[in-house]
Amino acid sequence: MTGSGGSALEVLAAGPGTTVQDLGRPGLASLGVGRSGAADTPSLRLANRLLGNHEGAAAVEVTLGGLTVRAVGGAHVALTGAPCPLAVDGRDAAANAVHWLPDGAELSLGMPPVGLRSYLAVRGGLDVPPVLGSRSRDTLAGLGPEPVTEGTVLPAGPAPQTDPVVDAAPIDPPTADEVVLRARLGPRDDWFTDEAVRTLFAQAYRLSSDSDRVGARLEGPALERGAGETSELPSEGMVLGSLQVPPSGQPTIFLADHPVTGGYPVIGVVDALDVPLAAQARPGQTVRFRRSAS
Repeated sequence: MTGSGGSALEVLAAGPGTTVQDLGRPGLASLGVGRSGAADTPSLRLANRLLGNHEGAAAVEVTLGGLTVRAVGGAHVALTGAPCPLAVDGRDAAANAVHWLPDGAELSLGMPPVGLRSYLAVRGGLDVPPVLGSRSRDTLAGLGPEPVTEGTVLPAGPAPQTDPVVDAAPIDPPTADEVVLRARLGPRDDWFTDEAVRTLFAQAYRLSSDSDRVGARLEGPALERGAGETSELPSEGMVLGSLQVPPSGQPTIFLADHPVTGGYPVIGVVDALDVPLAAQARPGQTVRFRRSAS
């Protein structure tokens, strides 16, 4: 089955954690529906700009490569984010560039040397059925298109009237070094000792392998609560980038599929512009926080 654009991508191998994502479902938290959407929104936007799409068009979010697709009807595509080794019918191709896939051509992604998440966009965007106004898969709530698996056919929508204006985007890949994230204290920093606050901004943490689109779990110095703060909060609203601290004292950075409410205190919030950096950090990578100037 192809979309109204007449082309599609047939998935031959899905790789781990492959989903369809756009810019999510903003404005529905009061109904208990999270925003979801691409974990690294700048990379999604770039892939769509390269193809002349609307920046919020749906694309494939790929975790650590492993995706192979076959073009049905021919399609222009672009890959951004974590720079996977990219091959079209066995020939090497570049990331952050526009490529034509003739009908029947196969595109394969290897494991990226740096970064975690890559975005494969098709001209016209992926025309899968929207749910509550978005084509994003919310892995926590189970909303949106089913996870991408072998045999999934992803139809493309009609090509936009505007043509792409560049062939490639010379941008830096995600860093393999220490990731520095700006953060602001609050709303519950008063639940923690002064030493915990100093520790948050002075010590390094390591990204745990027990991380996903919901949150980036960190391992490092425990953030201790103040005397008397042993109970849990009534559930309160959570936002993207919240640094929630469970009783273990090990903070978690809430990412795209975070819950809309939570009962553990939030010691701080990562700046929205830096959340994509956290989303591209790989297990074992070092993370540090510095106070936001804003």
